[in-house]
Amino acid sequence: MIDTVRSEIRGGVGYITLNRPEALHALNLPMCEAILAALQSWRDNDDVNLVVIDHAEGTRGFCAGGDIAMLARSGKSDGGQARAFFAEEYRMNAAIKAFPKPYLALIDGVTMGGGVGLSVHGSHRVATERTLFAMPETGIGLFPDVGGGWFLPRLTGELGTWLALTGARLKGGDVVAARIATHFVSSDSLADLKVQIAATDFSVGATQMLDEILSGFSQTIPAGSFEPHLDIINRCFAHDQAEAIVAALEADRGEWADQQVETLRKKSPETVKVALRQIREGGACDTFEENMAMEYRIGWRKVQSADFLEGVRAVIVDKDHAPKWLPATLEGVTDADVARYFAPLGPDELDLGGI
Repeated sequence: MIDTVRSEIRGGVGYITLNRPEALHALNLPMCEAILAALQSWRDNDDVNLVVIDHAEGTRGFCAGGDIAMLARSGKSDGGQARAFFAEEYRMNAAIKAFPKPYLALIDGVTMGGGVGLSVHGSHRVATERTLFAMPETGIGLFPDVGGGWFLPRLTGELGTWLALTGARLKGGDVVAARIATHFVSSDSLADLKVQIAATDFSVGATQMLDEILSGFSQTIPAGSFEPHLDIINRCFAHDQAEAIVAALEADRGEWADQQVETLRKKSPETVKVALRQIREGGACDTFEENMAMEYRIGWRKVQSADFLEGVRAVIVDKDHAPKWLPATLEGVTDADVARYFAPLGPDELDLGGI
């Protein structure tokens, strides 16, 4: 049986290698368990001074997300398997966020959903010209989880709100310009970067040593392609009601704003509203753990929602890309419809003990 995650210690570096190429390294429960176990083992291990997470050589993508097909199958039954996955994945996200040593993610290729959670919470994130970032969950009736409620509202202005609601994709240098990645390195230089990391003694001043190595490989990043639209993003996506966001975009009467309206109208109306509340509440959270507890409440219920099951059918199973959302419009989604996703779970709340 192929190990979908390989972990090993070499020369003071803990290496985590994603190895599920047939699914673009999309995460399943055993993968999350393996990564979390490695991080917990290495946290206080003096033989590990730095962690590097990457995908297997010769394979495509960093990580395309989570195992959506499994989530949908579980959602059609009792949801138990999906909830177990969310619990372990979110514990893994929290362990990355709390990891006390440098954590370097080499996000070369597709980095979406769960792959974002594997990388963005670490201290160092290297993008290449092949990096493709997105949180596309509103298009399948899910929501931008894995800590999206924490990091997205902490990006510049309303950039994170725009990314969460529209599922917009950022490529290459744009990922660094948005501050989702910390460094930009040519994919042709990654092999040399890895060689230098392997040859370096990180036993003293690991963070400083890694910073110096990355600065030697990093390229200057021009302004992000989204930056000409930041004024519109900050004005229109600042509203706390999805209908108000759409109205503001429509009032702008510009081609780019019209494109955003068209995109939003294709997403699950219920999920757009859930994601907007998630971003606002996540932005107000005092701790990452508080945010993850909120996201677990949403995920617990979302996997059995009509829109998620319909979104998976339309986009992944039948691929007709013609989901029939219920309700079909933003106006049809009530505050009560949204609020039920955020209600406490009582004894089923997320347990982050020991992270």
